[in-house]
Amino acid sequence: MAELGFNEHHQNEVINYMRFARSKRVQRLKTIDSCFEDLKESRLVEETFTADEVSDMLEGLQAVVRGEVEMELINTTHTNVLLLRQLFSQAEKYYLKLQTDVSELENRELLEQVAEFEKTEFKTTNKKTSQDVSKPKLAPLNEGGVSELLNKEIARLQEENDKLKARLKTLESQATSALDEKSKVEQALKDLQRVQTDQQFTRRSQEITDLEGTVETLREDFQKSLSATTASQKDLQDNLVAAKHDLLRVQEQLALAEKELEKKFQQTAAYRNMKEILAKKNEQIKEIRKRLQKYESE
Repeated sequence: MAELGFNEHHQNEVINYMRFARSKRVQRLKTIDSCFEDLKESRLVEETFTADEVSDMLEGLQAVVRGEVEMELINTTHTNVLLLRQLFSQAEKYYLKLQTDVSELENRELLEQVAEFEKTEFKTTNKKTSQDVSKPKLAPLNEGGVSELLNKEIARLQEENDKLKARLKTLESQATSALDEKSKVEQALKDLQRVQTDQQFTRRSQEITDLEGTVETLREDFQKSLSATTASQKDLQDNLVAAKHDLLRVQEQLALAEKELEKKFQQTAAYRNMKEILAKKNEQIKEIRKRLQKYESE
């Protein structure tokens, strides 16, 4: 069932809808034919007509045909909306979101494919009768649809589970091989460490003996240095005490010199003049403060 790319069930549904649309189209064409017949029977009764009469008849026929075609187009649009409503309602029951591409409705290649399919399907009417074909009605999804979806999901999960089990088995095999290799490496490392330990023990024994001799030599040198340092520290301490005494004596001399200089400075004329100037300035400041207090009160 490959003409339109559907499975058998969906292709039968498409055929039912096309049969319904075909019957409506034939019915509307018959109506248009009857419009022309009515015009012939009611108006074309004379042998000659004026231009105005012909124009009037064509305008009337145009209005009737236009109304019939417009009604058919509107009815076709509404019918398609009802069809989409059935599809969307079934999809929403299972929380599905369908999408449409309006641009594909003008795809000439697909339209020609549908036309060829219709031509092939309805080429002979003797193969199928109206009793053999079910009514153009979408079969609602029932519990069987849910079970089918669940079975597909279970099959998919089972397949993933089998893949994970195979992967786990491979990883277990790799882990076992890695553990065996690790055990071999650890054993080899222990053997190497045992040999190295024996060699290091002999070498370290010699190193310890050498270090003991070096430590003894350093200890003797340290004792000599410590004795010399003790004598030198005593001399430094004596010098420090003497320096402190000299510092105190110099500080005392400086204090006496400062007092003497201050006494001499107070006896100079410059000091007395500065003292008088400061006294005058203090008096002026007191006078200015009194004036300011007077202005502030006013």
